[in-house]
Amino acid sequence: MAKLRISLIQTALHWEDKKANLEMLEKKIFAIPDKPELIILPEMFSTGFSMNNKLLAETMEGDTVDWMRKTAAKKGAVLIGSMIAKEETASENIYYNRLIWMLPNGEKAYYDKRHLFAFGKEDQHYSPGNKRLIASVNGWKINLQICYDLRFPVWLRQSETNDNPSSPEYDLLIFVANWPAVRSVAWRTLLQARAIENQCYVIGVNRTGVDGRGLEYQGESMLVGPLGEVVALLDAEEQIYSHILDHENLEEVRHKFPFWRDADTFFIQP
Repeated sequence: MAKLRISLIQTALHWEDKKANLEMLEKKIFAIPDKPELIILPEMFSTGFSMNNKLLAETMEGDTVDWMRKTAAKKGAVLIGSMIAKEETASENIYYNRLIWMLPNGEKAYYDKRHLFAFGKEDQHYSPGNKRLIASVNGWKINLQICYDLRFPVWLRQSETNDNPSSPEYDLLIFVANWPAVRSVAWRTLLQARAIENQCYVIGVNRTGVDGRGLEYQGESMLVGPLGEVVALLDAEEQIYSHILDHENLEEVRHKFPFWRDADTFFIQP
């Protein structure tokens, strides 16, 4: 099984300024010296965590998705992050906090955030998704999630795959986030818990700085190993972190401690 080279971009964001954010992120992406297969951006990377959906939303043919397509192709890496998306129907527009999985060849997939942050009134402005997205690169199976989803372990729980019931469903769990500093203890604790219970690598990519509503973010983007060990914990500064994930280490842990085999079976309704 191939190794996986990943890069996390932890950054402050320009409030509701798509042009400034895309220009800033492009510079950071092309400043990455090595050649990662996967580059991860924060939640709502082009706007910040805004409820101003009617002004900022884009379709899948909009500028942000087009920028992701061009950037992924030029860098030769998969690019992921979430944006404010709009689906137009005959009677209304429907808005989503949508994670885009963009391949270098222009093919893409997406995941709409399942758990909307009612405390921040996200549920009043966006519609929830009902399907998980488990993507694949270099033989790694990757479960893609957004911020508040981190608090809901049933939604994230490993299940047996139909094609290989003796193998866990995914190898890497990724959260893109705008997680405020005031709840940073929960952020760190839950990332480790999700790694331990699912016996997988977990990555959480958070923003830093202060947003347009005055909320402070202290970064703390993390990479956690399959035993819950903290491989990397960033501080509050803007930075890019790169790492090579080793699938042999993951297989060794799962073979030595096959806890996942004893999990309960369950079904999640849409």
